[in-house]
Amino acid sequence: MPFSYFDSHAHLTSKALYPDIDAILGRAKTSRVNTIINICTDIETLYKGIALKKNYPWVYNAAATTPHDVAKEGEDVFPIIANHARKGSLIAIGETGLDYFYSHSPNEIQHKFFRKYLQLALECKLPVIIHCREAFADFFEILDEEYIVNGKHAPGVLHCFTGTISEAEEVLKRGWMLSLSGIVTFKKSHELKEVAKLVPLDQLLIETDAPYLAPQTKRGKQNEPAFVTETAAVIADLKGVDTETIANASYANALKLFQLN
Repeated sequence: MPFSYFDSHAHLTSKALYPDIDAILGRAKTSRVNTIINICTDIETLYKGIALKKNYPWVYNAAATTPHDVAKEGEDVFPIIANHARKGSLIAIGETGLDYFYSHSPNEIQHKFFRKYLQLALECKLPVIIHCREAFADFFEILDEEYIVNGKHAPGVLHCFTGTISEAEEVLKRGWMLSLSGIVTFKKSHELKEVAKLVPLDQLLIETDAPYLAPQTKRGKQNEPAFVTETAAVIADLKGVDTETIANASYANALKLFQLN
């Protein structure tokens, strides 16, 4: 039986992808990408995502204001996302988290909304999708304070992981999934390739983060879910297994995390 891919993170309703969405999703299906998590980062992308799912039931929506935008949009957007989470329109909360590389929003405001989204995820019994860049110490501190249920961390994924080996180990130690994007295919991503080798198969997700971060052979092009196959193939080579093993493991992990079993 042919195996399938699960793109765990793509911005399908972004301005870059949405105008050509039918063709993009057609190419995804041709490439055996059979399930996609659409990441909604504002009200426009959320409403488009909810409409998109009616035509493509194999596309699921997650939503949150990104750390970049919480200072500008957080107060207005949070209650709308919370309402849709409570109504069952979302399969996860995210991407939320912390980003000190760009610091488009002050750190204290990032912390405030990160905590609010973690609390919302717990309330709605949904996993979280995390963006974290150069903020891992504060990320782990807040996660350990806010996101514990019965002595264990509630479920989540560190999306588009680009941290160090030790940071990856901290993510994995908490029982979380770790998702790798096309960055792992880049020639200079030496430490990330080592991370790919150490991630257990039962904690691995793969993603495109489309329209961003097209894999090595597509550099300079707009990324799309069909390209996740290259990321899977590179990870398979790094781990010394076949691509089917990576596709099947990451698919099963995503089904479990997003409660699609």
